[in-house]
Amino acid sequence: MAESAPTGTTVTEVMAELAALADPKTREVNAKHGDDHGVNLGKLRALAKRLRTQQDLACRLWATEDSAARLLALLICRPKAFGRDELDAMLREARRPKVHDWLVNYVVKKNPHAEELRVAWSADPDPVVASAGWALTTERVAKKPEGLDLAGLLDVIESEMKDAPDRLQWAMNHTLAQIGIEHPEYRGRAIDIGERLEVLKDYPTSPGCTSPFAPVWISEMVRRRNDT
Repeated sequence: MAESAPTGTTVTEVMAELAALADPKTREVNAKHGDDHGVNLGKLRALAKRLRTQQDLACRLWATEDSAARLLALLICRPKAFGRDELDAMLREARRPKVHDWLVNYVVKKNPHAEELRVAWSADPDPVVASAGWALTTERVAKKPEGLDLAGLLDVIESEMKDAPDRLQWAMNHTLAQIGIEHPEYRGRAIDIGERLEVLKDYPTSPGCTSPFAPVWISEMVRRRNDT
Protein backbone atom coordinates (compact mmCIF):
# COMPACT_ATOMS: atom_id res chain seq x y z
CA MET A 1 0.00 0.00 0.00
CA ALA A 2 1.43 3.38 -1.02
CA GLU A 3 2.44 5.75 1.76
CA SER A 4 0.21 8.81 1.89
CA ALA A 5 1.66 12.32 1.91
CA PRO A 6 2.11 13.71 5.45
CA THR A 7 -0.26 16.62 4.87
CA GLY A 8 -0.50 17.41 8.59
CA THR A 9 3.11 18.57 8.78
CA THR A 10 3.44 22.08 10.21
CA VAL A 11 5.88 24.83 9.37
CA THR A 12 7.18 24.71 12.94
CA GLU A 13 7.98 21.01 12.62
CA VAL A 14 9.74 21.48 9.30
CA MET A 15 11.75 24.45 10.54
CA ALA A 16 12.88 22.43 13.54
CA GLU A 17 13.99 19.62 11.27
CA LEU A 18 15.87 22.02 9.00
CA ALA A 19 17.60 23.53 12.03
CA ALA A 20 18.69 20.06 13.13
CA LEU A 21 20.11 19.36 9.67
CA ALA A 22 22.11 22.60 9.53
CA ASP A 23 25.87 22.17 9.68
CA PRO A 24 28.36 25.02 10.36
CA LYS A 25 30.88 23.70 7.83
CA THR A 26 28.24 23.49 5.10
CA ARG A 27 27.13 27.02 5.94
CA GLU A 28 30.72 28.23 5.66
CA VAL A 29 31.16 26.64 2.23
CA ASN A 30 27.83 28.02 1.00
CA ALA A 31 28.70 31.50 2.23
CA LYS A 32 31.59 31.60 -0.24
CA HIS A 33 28.99 31.38 -3.03
CA GLY A 34 26.68 34.00 -1.56
CA ASP A 35 24.26 31.55 0.06
CA ASP A 36 23.28 31.68 3.73
CA HIS A 37 22.03 28.20 4.66
CA GLY A 38 23.83 25.26 6.22
CA VAL A 39 21.75 22.30 5.08
CA ASN A 40 23.32 19.67 2.85
CA LEU A 41 21.30 19.63 -0.39
CA GLY A 42 21.17 15.82 -0.48
CA LYS A 43 19.55 15.80 2.95
CA LEU A 44 17.22 18.58 1.87
CA ARG A 45 16.10 16.53 -1.12
CA ALA A 46 15.56 13.50 1.10
CA LEU A 47 13.31 15.59 3.35
CA ALA A 48 11.39 16.85 0.31
CA LYS A 49 10.91 13.29 -0.91
CA ARG A 50 9.43 12.33 2.44
CA LEU A 51 7.11 15.37 2.55
CA ARG A 52 6.07 14.95 -1.08
CA THR A 53 4.11 17.63 -2.94
CA GLN A 54 2.33 20.05 -0.59
CA GLN A 55 1.53 23.40 -2.19
CA ASP A 56 0.09 25.04 0.94
CA LEU A 57 3.07 24.03 3.05
CA ALA A 58 5.42 25.21 0.31
CA CYS A 59 3.83 28.66 0.32
CA ARG A 60 4.07 28.90 4.10
CA LEU A 61 7.71 27.81 4.05
CA TRP A 62 8.49 30.42 1.41
CA ALA A 63 6.91 33.09 3.59
CA THR A 64 9.43 32.40 6.37
CA GLU A 65 12.14 34.06 4.23
CA ASP A 66 14.59 31.39 5.44
CA SER A 67 16.78 30.15 2.56
CA ALA A 68 16.74 26.47 3.51
CA ALA A 69 12.97 26.62 3.94
CA ARG A 70 12.61 28.31 0.57
CA LEU A 71 14.73 25.69 -1.16
CA LEU A 72 12.57 23.00 0.39
CA ALA A 73 9.44 24.87 -0.68
CA LEU A 74 10.64 24.85 -4.28
CA LEU A 75 11.02 21.06 -4.12
CA ILE A 76 7.55 20.32 -2.71
CA CYS A 77 5.47 22.94 -4.54
CA ARG A 78 3.33 22.56 -7.65
CA PRO A 79 5.12 24.72 -10.27
CA LYS A 80 2.01 25.22 -12.38
CA ALA A 81 -0.03 26.43 -9.40
CA PHE A 82 1.63 29.85 -9.21
CA GLY A 83 0.27 32.91 -10.94
CA ARG A 84 2.40 35.24 -13.03
CA ASP A 85 2.49 37.99 -10.39
CA GLU A 86 3.28 35.49 -7.64
CA LEU A 87 6.34 34.26 -9.50
CA ASP A 88 7.45 37.80 -10.26
CA ALA A 89 7.25 38.72 -6.57
CA MET A 90 9.04 35.53 -5.54
CA LEU A 91 11.89 36.15 -7.96
CA ARG A 92 12.38 39.70 -6.68
CA GLU A 93 12.66 38.30 -3.16
CA ALA A 94 15.05 35.51 -4.17
CA ARG A 95 18.38 37.28 -3.80
CA ARG A 96 20.42 34.25 -2.71
CA PRO A 97 21.97 32.50 -5.74
CA LYS A 98 20.78 28.96 -4.95
CA VAL A 99 17.19 30.03 -4.20
CA HIS A 100 17.17 32.15 -7.36
CA ASP A 101 18.56 29.28 -9.45
CA TRP A 102 16.13 26.67 -8.13
CA LEU A 103 13.15 29.01 -8.49
CA VAL A 104 13.94 29.61 -12.17
CA ASN A 105 14.89 26.04 -13.05
CA TYR A 106 12.50 23.99 -10.92
CA VAL A 107 9.43 26.21 -10.93
CA VAL A 108 9.33 29.02 -13.50
CA LYS A 109 10.47 26.83 -16.41
CA LYS A 110 7.55 24.48 -15.70
CA ASN A 111 4.98 27.28 -15.33
CA PRO A 112 2.65 28.39 -18.16
CA HIS A 113 3.73 32.02 -17.63
CA ALA A 114 7.41 31.27 -18.31
CA GLU A 115 7.57 32.93 -21.72
CA GLU A 116 5.77 36.08 -20.58
CA LEU A 117 8.12 36.35 -17.62
CA ARG A 118 11.16 35.68 -19.81
CA VAL A 119 10.36 38.69 -21.96
CA ALA A 120 9.57 40.96 -19.00
CA TRP A 121 12.53 39.93 -16.87
CA SER A 122 15.11 40.15 -19.66
CA ALA A 123 14.43 43.89 -19.95
CA ASP A 124 14.26 44.55 -16.20
CA PRO A 125 16.65 47.19 -14.82
CA ASP A 126 17.46 44.94 -11.83
CA PRO A 127 20.40 42.80 -13.05
CA VAL A 128 19.45 39.86 -10.80
CA VAL A 129 15.94 39.83 -12.26
CA ALA A 130 17.33 40.27 -15.76
CA SER A 131 19.63 37.28 -15.22
CA ALA A 132 16.52 35.12 -14.72
CA GLY A 133 15.17 36.34 -18.05
CA TRP A 134 18.42 35.39 -19.75
CA ALA A 135 18.38 31.97 -18.08
CA LEU A 136 14.94 31.39 -19.59
CA THR A 137 16.23 32.63 -22.94
CA THR A 138 19.06 30.07 -22.80
CA GLU A 139 16.42 27.38 -22.28
CA ARG A 140 14.54 28.54 -25.37
CA VAL A 141 17.71 28.74 -27.46
CA ALA A 142 18.32 25.07 -26.71
CA LYS A 143 14.80 23.65 -26.76
CA LYS A 144 12.43 25.99 -28.60
CA PRO A 145 14.33 28.57 -30.67
CA GLU A 146 11.48 29.18 -33.12
CA GLY A 147 10.57 32.86 -33.03
CA LEU A 148 13.72 33.98 -31.22
CA ASP A 149 15.81 36.70 -32.84
CA LEU A 150 19.17 34.99 -32.36
CA ALA A 151 21.08 37.67 -34.27
CA GLY A 152 19.43 40.32 -32.11
CA LEU A 153 20.37 38.44 -28.94
CA LEU A 154 23.97 38.34 -30.12
CA ASP A 155 23.81 42.10 -30.73
CA VAL A 156 22.70 42.72 -27.14
CA ILE A 157 25.31 40.33 -25.74
CA GLU A 158 28.03 41.97 -27.81
CA SER A 159 27.17 45.46 -26.57
CA GLU A 160 26.21 44.76 -22.93
CA MET A 161 27.82 41.59 -21.57
CA LYS A 162 31.32 42.96 -20.98
CA ASP A 163 30.18 45.52 -18.40
CA ALA A 164 27.20 43.62 -16.95
CA PRO A 165 27.15 42.74 -13.20
CA ASP A 166 28.43 39.26 -12.40
CA ARG A 167 25.18 37.26 -12.28
CA LEU A 168 23.73 38.94 -15.36
CA GLN A 169 27.05 38.56 -17.17
CA TRP A 170 27.14 34.85 -16.34
CA ALA A 171 23.59 34.35 -17.66
CA MET A 172 24.27 36.27 -20.88
CA ASN A 173 27.47 34.28 -21.40
CA HIS A 174 25.46 31.06 -21.06
CA THR A 175 23.09 32.27 -23.76
CA LEU A 176 26.04 33.17 -25.97
CA ALA A 177 27.55 29.71 -25.57
CA GLN A 178 24.21 28.00 -26.15
CA ILE A 179 23.65 29.88 -29.39
CA GLY A 180 27.10 28.82 -30.59
CA ILE A 181 26.55 25.21 -29.56
CA GLU A 182 23.04 24.75 -30.94
CA HIS A 183 23.07 26.93 -34.06
CA PRO A 184 25.95 26.36 -36.52
CA GLU A 185 24.95 29.37 -38.62
CA TYR A 186 25.75 31.66 -35.66
CA ARG A 187 28.68 29.66 -34.25
CA GLY A 188 31.43 31.72 -35.83
CA ARG A 189 29.97 34.99 -34.64
CA ALA A 190 29.35 33.63 -31.12
CA ILE A 191 32.97 32.47 -30.84
CA ASP A 192 34.22 35.80 -32.22
CA ILE A 193 32.18 37.76 -29.64
CA GLY A 194 33.53 35.58 -26.86
CA GLU A 195 37.12 35.99 -28.04
CA ARG A 196 36.87 39.77 -28.29
CA LEU A 197 35.06 40.34 -24.98
CA GLU A 198 37.17 37.78 -23.06
CA VAL A 199 34.41 37.36 -20.44
CA LEU A 200 35.32 34.52 -18.01
CA LYS A 201 38.46 33.79 -20.01
CA ASP A 202 40.51 33.36 -16.83
CA TYR A 203 37.78 31.70 -14.75
CA PRO A 204 39.34 28.91 -12.65
CA THR A 205 38.16 25.53 -13.93
CA SER A 206 38.60 22.24 -12.10
CA PRO A 207 40.27 19.32 -13.92
CA GLY A 208 37.76 17.46 -16.07
CA CYS A 209 35.36 20.41 -16.18
CA THR A 210 34.66 22.61 -19.21
CA SER A 211 35.67 26.26 -19.04
CA PRO A 212 32.77 28.77 -19.05
CA PHE A 213 34.78 30.92 -21.50
CA ALA A 214 32.39 30.82 -24.46
CA PRO A 215 34.84 29.96 -27.28
CA VAL A 216 36.25 27.02 -25.31
CA TRP A 217 32.80 25.95 -24.10
CA ILE A 218 31.31 26.02 -27.59
CA SER A 219 34.21 24.18 -29.20
CA GLU A 220 34.28 21.48 -26.54
CA MET A 221 30.54 20.77 -26.64
CA VAL A 222 30.53 20.65 -30.45
CA ARG A 223 33.51 18.28 -30.39
CA ARG A 224 31.73 15.95 -27.97
CA ARG A 225 28.65 15.86 -30.17
CA ASN A 226 30.71 15.09 -33.25
CA ASP A 227 32.49 12.28 -31.41
CA THR A 228 29.27 10.49 -30.48
